[in-house]
Amino acid sequence: MQNNVLILDFGSQYTQLIARRVRELNIYCEIKPFNNQPKDLSSYKAVILSGSPHSVRSEDAPHPDLSEIKGKKPLLGVCYGAQYLAQFFDGEVGQSNTREYGRAKLSMVEEGETFLEGVSTGSQVWMSHSDTIKKLPAGAKRIASTHDVENAGYKIEGEDTYGIQFHPEVYHSTDGKKILENFLVKIAGVAQTWTPDAFVDTTVADLKDKLGEDRVILGLSGGVDSTVAATLLHKAIGKNLYCIFVNNGLLRKDEFTQVLKQYEGMGLNVKGVDASARFLEALEGESDPETKRKAIGRVFVEVFDDESKLVENAKWLGQGTIYPDVIESVSATGGPSATIKSHHNVGGLPDYMTLEVVEPLRMLFKDEVRRVGASMGLSPELLGRHPFPGPGLAIRILGDITAEKVRILQEVDHIFISGLREWGLYDKVWQAGAMLLPVNSVGVMGDERTYEKCVALRAVESTDGMTADWVNLPYEFLQKVSNDIINKVKGVNRVVYDISSKPPATIEWE
Repeated sequence: MQNNVLILDFGSQYTQLIARRVRELNIYCEIKPFNNQPKDLSSYKAVILSGSPHSVRSEDAPHPDLSEIKGKKPLLGVCYGAQYLAQFFDGEVGQSNTREYGRAKLSMVEEGETFLEGVSTGSQVWMSHSDTIKKLPAGAKRIASTHDVENAGYKIEGEDTYGIQFHPEVYHSTDGKKILENFLVKIAGVAQTWTPDAFVDTTVADLKDKLGEDRVILGLSGGVDSTVAATLLHKAIGKNLYCIFVNNGLLRKDEFTQVLKQYEGMGLNVKGVDASARFLEALEGESDPETKRKAIGRVFVEVFDDESKLVENAKWLGQGTIYPDVIESVSATGGPSATIKSHHNVGGLPDYMTLEVVEPLRMLFKDEVRRVGASMGLSPELLGRHPFPGPGLAIRILGDITAEKVRILQEVDHIFISGLREWGLYDKVWQAGAMLLPVNSVGVMGDERTYEKCVALRAVESTDGMTADWVNLPYEFLQKVSNDIINKVKGVNRVVYDISSKPPATIEWE
């Protein structure tokens, strides 16, 4: 693929947003840690340097190798990237008199500059830094300013190298997407050929080439990711795909039978395996979230190892891993982004398992997975399903897991999700669920005092799961759901609603 864009990550919380904005332009891009960039850069037509929580003036400032990039390929430095190009190429960065954070307006925009075509004076941009460029790098000319930031944007003459001290990738930068389009399409000449149909064609061809006549086992969950992954693999290898849907005892109420029924008529070869007792036994007495995740991952792999032996000559394990899973599981030693939580389907397989891993969706964001699914004709109902965590209800039950706690949460979750559908709210929410808290509280039911569990309801809006806002559900709806839960679910006497956004909170509680 000759129309790639390389994004070098210096640890910014916004790096994934840069990738999303680039993908929205129908341009393929990849994020790589600054200290682990590809040795072969021939397939990249442009490079973007991300922001960073670090200062270019500090001793531990991240240092990329730009010897094969600067002056040789179109290069855009964003925030830290722009300051790095100044500090280490004969310019100067110093501490700003005022911390430059939040909204600002461009007070000067260089006329006739392709990079800023369609951007006018007064355009709003988003700042997020405490350093500022005091002196431009060698050969650079200023092309944009704000009231407080004189060198908000610059271009190095004789090169396709640009630097901006604001974030074009965030929605608060009104013309940010336009600036990225100017740089990538008009300056770098990147073709806008990254479409769902193109992804399907390329991926199916690659899978055919990679897998040949090999047999693949894939774990289905009933969710969007694994279903789209299965459909892509089925297109590539047909009958050589063996799908397994494992009941880990931590699914939603009646989900095991419903999901198996859902796959009828899709042409997939699906086998249901009820391993719920095995999972619950492995989780007995475990309260730590990471320990629970890893226990589930271990048993999941063991079940697959058992099932794979029943499929003669199986060589591959298919997984529905998507890009945010990969990004969130990067360790601090492997790149600048800190680990948020381990994902049960990222990180390979144990030595005793001989299957290789194939992940057709590994480079897609969630909304891209849905668009790819739609292009292959999957039903809107299936594609509209809310994300559900791989470890299931285990990470929505805070503390240790018991069969009784699972029963309680399944009933609570069923009332909440069914209510969202009945009230026409389900499709307005990106993800919803209930958490069973390790808290008992006093209540009164009839004339009796109760001392029972508290549950928290959670509903968020998002596009890709990287950031999320809580949904302002109608009070009347919350009142009805709360009443139904307390009256119908034995063991619960209190319901609360989570009004935290991501960041700083995560969508799941564990």
